[in-house]
Amino acid sequence: MRIGNVEVNGIARLAPMAAISNAPFRLVAQECGSGMTTTEEIDATSLVYNSLNAQDISRYYPQERPLAMQLLGCDADLLCAAAERLQEMGADIIDLNMGCPVPKITKQGKGSALMREPMTTAPIIRALRRTVQVPFTVKIRGGWDNSTLNAVEVAQMLEDEGVDALTVHPRTRSQQFGGRAPWQIIADVVQAVRIPVTGNGDVTSMAEAREMLATTGCANVMIGRGAVGSPWVFDERYDGMSRPEQLRYRERVIRRHMALVREHYEGGDATGRKELRQRQHDGRTQVRKHLAWYTEGFAHSAETRLRVFRSETIEEALEVFWTFWESNVRPQYESEAAAV
Repeated sequence: MRIGNVEVNGIARLAPMAAISNAPFRLVAQECGSGMTTTEEIDATSLVYNSLNAQDISRYYPQERPLAMQLLGCDADLLCAAAERLQEMGADIIDLNMGCPVPKITKQGKGSALMREPMTTAPIIRALRRTVQVPFTVKIRGGWDNSTLNAVEVAQMLEDEGVDALTVHPRTRSQQFGGRAPWQIIADVVQAVRIPVTGNGDVTSMAEAREMLATTGCANVMIGRGAVGSPWVFDERYDGMSRPEQLRYRERVIRRHMALVREHYEGGDATGRKELRQRQHDGRTQVRKHLAWYTEGFAHSAETRLRVFRSETIEEALEVFWTFWESNVRPQYESEAAAV
């Protein structure tokens, strides 16, 4: 799939997820096969006013490019100023978040709230289109609620305003992430517009990604929650591996991910005690969360997750996790490999 002048490799890519899709996780997903990656949502106001959080979210590895950087906001002037900033930082694509369903976001008129009145949102899109020199994309939902399933109407407006491509998550804002994602809405949008459409929702394997492509006619698939704790989901080879091969692969990916997290949050160019403390805190949080997700599906995982979350340092969390791995996981794949 091409988005403007950017070639997106493969059939599936990592979705932007708040507090998850940071640079280390994006790079690991890319190394596992994600065709392209997108930053987590960057609040336009925070970016323009140089908040530490917005600056950190905007950090990326050079090898991630081409990289889409996603903006969150509802004020045209602030969004345009933020878009200019992201282009200066090296964004290859600017993506606008019109899909976030979180109440603290929508009550400010941001995220999926922009879908409530398409004609009110159109001038914001028009202003961004004039500002953005790289490809400009938007992520939307099926609608605000079940009485306003207006994804097709919004998609057509976005196409008319010059957006280069769309991503559609077919649940409504009121559904959040509950129930089965109605893929038919993605198919309806594909039929209604001429620009590339990426589908998103309830994809947890490359087989399901191919099913979405076939069912909806979308050009690409975005995987979000299906990649959390499983970045290897993007590797076409994974399902064909033996169980021992899969577990050894997982171990390599987890070790790589943890090394990147430490490098990202403990190294770098932090200036001042406040920024350094914030990065150290964020690093501990990321290690705990991802290690907890990596225990899913194994015996004694609940007890291990509790100990990981109670750990006070990154070193302690890693020690808990790798002790768990050595005693519960490694014997499993070594014994299975010996039996083959």
